[in-house]
Amino acid sequence: MTDTASMRPAGWRELLGPRYLGASVVLAGGVALYATNEFLTISLMPSAVADIGGQRLYAWVTTVYLVASVVAATTVHSTLMRLGPRLSYLVALSVFGAGSVACAAAPTMELLLVGRTVQGLAGGLLAGLGYAVINTALPEHLWTRASALVSAMWGVGTLLGPAAGGLFAQYASWRWAFGALAILTAVIAALVPVGLPARGDADVDVPRIPIPVWSLLLLGAAALAVSVAGLPRDERATGALVGLSVVLVLVFLVVDRRTTASVLPSSTFGPGPLKWIYLTLGVLIAATMAEMYVPLFGQRLAGLTPVAAGFLGAGLALGWTFAEIASASLSGARTIRLVVAVAPGVMAAGLAVAALTIRADASLLLVAVWVVGLFVAGVGVGMAWPHLSAWAMGRVDDPAEGPTAAAAINTVQLICGAFGAGLAGIVVNMTEDGGAAPARWLLAGFAVLAALGLIASTRSTRPTARPTPGAA
Repeated sequence: MTDTASMRPAGWRELLGPRYLGASVVLAGGVALYATNEFLTISLMPSAVADIGGQRLYAWVTTVYLVASVVAATTVHSTLMRLGPRLSYLVALSVFGAGSVACAAAPTMELLLVGRTVQGLAGGLLAGLGYAVINTALPEHLWTRASALVSAMWGVGTLLGPAAGGLFAQYASWRWAFGALAILTAVIAALVPVGLPARGDADVDVPRIPIPVWSLLLLGAAALAVSVAGLPRDERATGALVGLSVVLVLVFLVVDRRTTASVLPSSTFGPGPLKWIYLTLGVLIAATMAEMYVPLFGQRLAGLTPVAAGFLGAGLALGWTFAEIASASLSGARTIRLVVAVAPGVMAAGLAVAALTIRADASLLLVAVWVVGLFVAGVGVGMAWPHLSAWAMGRVDDPAEGPTAAAAINTVQLICGAFGAGLAGIVVNMTEDGGAAPARWLLAGFAVLAALGLIASTRSTRPTARPTPGAA
């Protein structure tokens, strides 16, 4: 059998119909909470700092959240095997809600960082469960569309996060932004008993999976090193921290390949395309981190208000979401492979357009061009993401590795997101001149990064010997 094997027809109506609506809302809602919260502070923190101080700890609001998320992502598979889908979600949502309340009530920046750490630990688990539970709660013929729905929430988060932060910062209180997250968390938690099974068929007679402690420590340390690399003004210190993070990731790959408690499925290290699938996913998500600074550049270079600057990032989010839904409906293995292969090039073209038109005192026309460029960049992510996610769950040598492969999607996404955020901070801090140079260098550099992803994307499309959810 090949990728062109026939598969049972599936549609959005079935996924969002009465039978699977509860599961779809929970899976997508958990990822939406994480993604929105990741980008919320982009436009929210200036108001928070003005209220409670802590300017010197400004960058750590994002750093501790991403590092905690990476650490938690390595426990997704073991948590799911121990607790089952329903209890895993309830635990993660409860902790996330508690962290949101702590952030809303924080009287100092130090306590706000504690709340963000708690949010990150629960959020990393939520984001991973969104993918890992797909093959437990839904039939295989719905995996591609479910993956599209779940991963589209990252696009929604890049839109809602900065926009909501700007709205709360300008018209209400920054604390209410975190309070609203706590309320939404409670709503999603109420749907968990209805939408998810206590245990899936895959959980029966499966031995408990130990937590991959060494992998967890190595990934957490790597994410921390690259996240703080942009803080020193000394180029040698920055280079040393980046080099340390790369070494830690390489050590992680060696350790993870040899240990029984692993993050990546063993098929990743075999001759098949799984490693290229993960690498393509990682490059795409790392390149999206350029969006972190879009609201800042909008205010600085175009004189936009916090709310308008927050919505400026909607270009990438809308492109991502639009392409995600459209691409998930594609049929024909050859068409799908072509779309995935060229996706990083499309993203690179969009970022390059934005980079070439960046300048100070930008007119509204130029701002519109930026939005178009960001939209195209988002299309490059969305057109490949649902198929890559579904392939990762199916292109394993042993079907029993499916849950590990699904959980690893989130781990790859988070670690590469942390690396992308760290690299973005490095580029901006190293080129800071008060003008357009940081924006230009950031967008151009990440366009090159996306273009390099073509090496992985073309290799990720190689057919395999068994049918996969991404093929038609």
